[in-house]
Amino acid sequence: MKELSGLEQEFHHVLSSLQDFLSSLKEEGVEGLPLQQRLPSAGKGKLLEQVRDELGECTRCKLHPHRKNIVFGTGNPEAKLVFVGEGPGGEEDIQGKPFVGPAGQLLTKIINSINLSREEVYIANIIKCRPPQNRNPEPDEIKACEPFLLKQLDAIQPKIICALGTFAAQTLLETDEKISRLRGRFIDYRNSKLIATFHPAYLLRNSQKKREVWEDMKMIRKEYSS
Repeated sequence: MKELSGLEQEFHHVLSSLQDFLSSLKEEGVEGLPLQQRLPSAGKGKLLEQVRDELGECTRCKLHPHRKNIVFGTGNPEAKLVFVGEGPGGEEDIQGKPFVGPAGQLLTKIINSINLSREEVYIANIIKCRPPQNRNPEPDEIKACEPFLLKQLDAIQPKIICALGTFAAQTLLETDEKISRLRGRFIDYRNSKLIATFHPAYLLRNSQKKREVWEDMKMIRKEYSS
């Protein structure tokens, strides 16, 4: 029999220990661990790294020749709250990070208003490359990119997802319903609670909508703390 390498021996030891642990749980009448407890924080971070590696230097759609950087996502792999926007803008394309321009500065204030910091949440977009002239992403671009966002969400397993703006909400929920009708309520989505609200960029042009966003944030804060 071929001698096992040190790494293989370590793997078999971990597997054996896990099997013993699950057997002891079964003897106590516990068939398994709840889904939200199956991935420790280090595991979630590793899964996100694997998604990023799979994405690579993506050339899956026609946006890639125009980008400066892929904007993958940033934040806490253990986040209970994930914000999902539409796509990168000019400043995001330069820095390779989501929501770092004027709309991002407002998003930071919104996050702070519910006693959280950007470091405690996770922030991503429907697509990861900037569309020319910041136009809306097209169907083939979404088809190429959205699966990676869904893998990010599955890795993090957040309690709450906040869809920022019409495009993000309609894409995730596969609906053409207007944001004004989608916001203000939680919707079950991929083992999380999804709530839609107005995009920070929209608020910069329509400050009268800030009150409605504040109402949505209060709902998030209550659900977050429950």
